[in-house]
Amino acid sequence: MKPIQKILLLGSGELGKEFTISAKRLGLTVIAVDRYAGAPAMQVADGFEVISMLDGEMLAQVVAKHQPDIIVPEIEAIRTEKLKEFEALGTLVVPTAEAAHLTMNRDAIREVASKELKLRTAKYAYAETEADLLRAAQKIGFPVVIKPVMSSSGKGQSVAKKAEDIATSWKYANEGKRGDQLRVIVEEFIHFDLEITLLTVKQRKGPTLFVTPIGHLQERGDYQESWMPAKISPAKLKQAQKMAKKVTDRLGGAGIFGVEFFVTKKEVIFSELSPRPHDTGMVTLISQDLSEFDLHVRAILGLPIPTINYRGASASAVILAERDSESVLRSHYQGVERALALKNVEVRLFGKPSSRKYRRMGVALATASSVDHARKIAKKAAAMISIN
Repeated sequence: MKPIQKILLLGSGELGKEFTISAKRLGLTVIAVDRYAGAPAMQVADGFEVISMLDGEMLAQVVAKHQPDIIVPEIEAIRTEKLKEFEALGTLVVPTAEAAHLTMNRDAIREVASKELKLRTAKYAYAETEADLLRAAQKIGFPVVIKPVMSSSGKGQSVAKKAEDIATSWKYANEGKRGDQLRVIVEEFIHFDLEITLLTVKQRKGPTLFVTPIGHLQERGDYQESWMPAKISPAKLKQAQKMAKKVTDRLGGAGIFGVEFFVTKKEVIFSELSPRPHDTGMVTLISQDLSEFDLHVRAILGLPIPTINYRGASASAVILAERDSESVLRSHYQGVERALALKNVEVRLFGKPSSRKYRRMGVALATASSVDHARKIAKKAAAMISIN
């Protein structure tokens, strides 16, 4: 592998910001790309570009301009066929162009997991019209979970409990989709005991590593809390690790993967996968010495990861905007001093230049003697912070 010095980061949100910080610590040059100016990663990168990453021609112009050694996607909304062209011309794509393509759409990765790899998944179907959606839901059986096959951070995701909910779910999916056309995946509703993220690190030199499992809570299809270690039996953890390795081996390349599972009383069920740091993994900013972002950079560069040192029970809770605002400044945040006065608490403000209701604007992090206590402290700290 040729030496890596310059990274083109596609997607510059809060995950991209933390990745950029980790990359800069190891002397790398980062060019941050997003569809709006002032995105979080742009604030710490060496340079930036504002384009639609769904525009293949504009994406090619940026690559030609900056000549990166490696392209690191941070979001799904990218013209992935162009990534395959860049890779064919010798630019490394993380973890691979095929992995980025397969995971950009929920239907593609679900087909690989369920049909090719024979992993246990929820029953599912697809729909491209409201009438198809109703038929699919009736066949699977209510309640069902409905998601656009292409979206991010839970946008457009809802639960339809009865036939009368289908029109609302269809409209909501259309509002939350990425791309030009709406196609949804309709899933069996799993009555789970726990949702976990298993951060899976594929190294260029060395075995696949697993971060301690992360439990998480979602609302409106988006992460609100995460904590570690998640309470899962050794047998079920081993089962999840086996499934995660199988699917990440299939995707190939190197880097960190956020593999999500439902855990029931009887089994572990594959849910989704992101070939990059995961939002629930923000908790690793306080839970251990090497965060998910540090691990991602090391794996990409082929640097050793001899051990991960954990600090005990840890939790994160998101700080949400309560209203829409075209301009958000540091002075608009209230309560940060009160939150930081709590013992064993850290706060990360993402620096997003605008807000909308329920947009993630920051995260509170806490460690404690138990997971329950860490969750309580993180939620308390997050609740202290408001954006005026």
